[in-house]
Amino acid sequence: MVTPESIQLNIAQGMATEHLSVVGDGQHFEAVVVSEAFTGKSRVQRHQLVFQTLGDRMREEIHALSMKTYTPQEWENSPKT
Repeated sequence: MVTPESIQLNIAQGMATEHLSVVGDGQHFEAVVVSEAFTGKSRVQRHQLVFQTLGDRMREEIHALSMKTYTPQEWENSPKT
């Protein structure tokens, strides 16, 4: 079974992040990823970077992953809930 912790570990191993959290119920997951690597990238490009870190897991194991991606500056200025 896919866990939020396993997804978070994969992302952390694949890219440098300033903040990373993943929650989910085993089928649907939500990630918040803050990385300097997102600077100058579109939302689609940011999501592609995260998907690359997950590799085959996105095709074979993870069926629903929504993401919020921020640069460190955007994260600093965003409202936290």
